[in-house]
Amino acid sequence: TTLYCHYSTLQKNKTMGTGKQAAKKGARSKNKKYKRSVWLSNRQKDVDQIQDEIELNGLEGAAAHEYDDELPGGGQFYCVETGRHFATEKALSDHKRTKFYKKRVKQLKEEKYTQDMADWGAGMTKEKLPPAHPVKKDGDDDAEMK
Repeated sequence: TTLYCHYSTLQKNKTMGTGKQAAKKGARSKNKKYKRSVWLSNRQKDVDQIQDEIELNGLEGAAAHEYDDELPGGGQFYCVETGRHFATEKALSDHKRTKFYKKRVKQLKEEKYTQDMADWGAGMTKEKLPPAHPVKKDGDDDAEMK
């Protein structure tokens, strides 16, 4: 005898969750709550953070890490410019030939973005302007009338 099973029960058994998006591949792609909770965990370092790290430790000091099992390659193959760990020396050398790496090195050579620059960009400058109506001294009036 052959057993027949309804298609919907097969599909329900294959999925872990319930709801309208549980059966779809990439079900979390539209889940805003999930995206908001996860977006920061995979974020890479900003350029100013890397510049601070290089200023404190130097380029070689920032690359030196102790062995850590949780990091790729034990944390021994670290790219300071991009702030990424790699599993092997070859992966690191391949990474240093990419367009992303070269752009980041170019960005790091630029002047560091400071709070003064941000204030200037927002129009909150503290520049000294000449007075709109200068106060005239008594000696200046006599010179102008002659």
